Amino acid sequence: MSRVLHMTVFALLALGVLFGMHRYVWARLVRDVLLPKPWRVVATAFVALAGLAIVLTFVLARSHVEDSLTGPTGLVWTWFGFVFYAFLFVLLFDLARLVLGVARRRKGRAAENGALLVERRALLSRGIASAAALGAGGTTWAGRRSVQELTTPVVEVELARLSPALDGFRIVQLSDVHFGPLLGARFLEEILERVEALHPDLVAITGDLVDGSIEELGPRLERITALRAPHGVFFVTGNHEYYSGADAWIAWLRERGVRVLMNERVSIGTDGASFDLAGIPDRDGGMFAPEHAVDLPRALLGREASRELVLLAHRPSHVDLAARHGVGLQLSGHTHGGQLWPFGALVRLAEPYVAGLHRHADATWIYVSRGTGFWGPPLRVANPAEIACIVLRARPSAASGR
Repeated sequence: MSRVLHMTVFALLALGVLFGMHRYVWARLVRDVLLPKPWRVVATAFVALAGLAIVLTFVLARSHVEDSLTGPTGLVWTWFGFVFYAFLFVLLFDLARLVLGVARRRKGRAAENGALLVERRALLSRGIASAAALGAGGTTWAGRRSVQELTTPVVEVELARLSPALDGFRIVQLSDVHFGPLLGARFLEEILERVEALHPDLVAITGDLVDGSIEELGPRLERITALRAPHGVFFVTGNHEYYSGADAWIAWLRERGVRVLMNERVSIGTDGASFDLAGIPDRDGGMFAPEHAVDLPRALLGREASRELVLLAHRPSHVDLAARHGVGLQLSGHTHGGQLWPFGALVRLAEPYVAGLHRHADATWIYVSRGTGFWGPPLRVANPAEIACIVLRARPSAASGR
């Protein structure tokens, strides 16, 4: 599928889902509660305009930077989150009502007076609408509070080929920061402080660092040069880099001392104690330019199989490829851990792992970051943002010299 066709299909599907959710929420929270006509007109207009605002915000967001969650863009995206959870709550209530209705019919309950039935249905609809609005509002409020509460999990990974001299090597992983219209300079300062506090030996950025052009975001992202680690700062592209001008961003990062791995491999450590670090571009890269297509064999050409190998790859779905090529540990992101519960279940349809550390095949580990920022609605529900510290461990037998 060509890049244009791919994006067109995605846009049409997204518009269809957006319209369907708004239509369903409007029907249950506005139409069915039998509001007085003036209020019904106002509520209908609000839902329609708010839905249109989401589309306009999505189109214009990359050229309109607010660096705030409380500006117009942040409020529009928050509405999107509210509609999503209102949709879920109403759907659950409707399913429960359907089940109860079937049970009542099976019991052969006598038909009720028509007027009484209409009144009962209106009362039930108002109760469902109120409960759904309160549930969605509470979830949205909690999600807004948690969206910038960064966690810093420390995860130990035992690697069979790691030199005992590198036992305890610390890789701090940033992923899916989505530096852009809503998350900007202030959030970057917090990231820098958290990374420094974790005392990294190496910093790995596994894609989706930016959401916007260099012209808009470059001046506010200059502080990324403050990221420091004894063995360097490394980056691989995510899909959003390709929506933001990947070649320009790659050049920009390299000029500022960030090592971008494009189907490349480097040695980390000294001659006596080192491991290989490889990086591949995002799967979407090949749709934008042939030289951005994933080519792990090229990155590993001439590698000694006895050396430990860590791979940076934006998507967890590359883990099968990684396992076939002897990768000991893959670091990925992309999933956001689902970001908005229960999206994790849908993400699992496309990706083998959604969050955390997993053993894949016999000799390959994969750690999937929940993401450092967010995309779309400025909410995180049951999926906290993170800056992960991956501590590499040599096998005890190797570490003890046995």
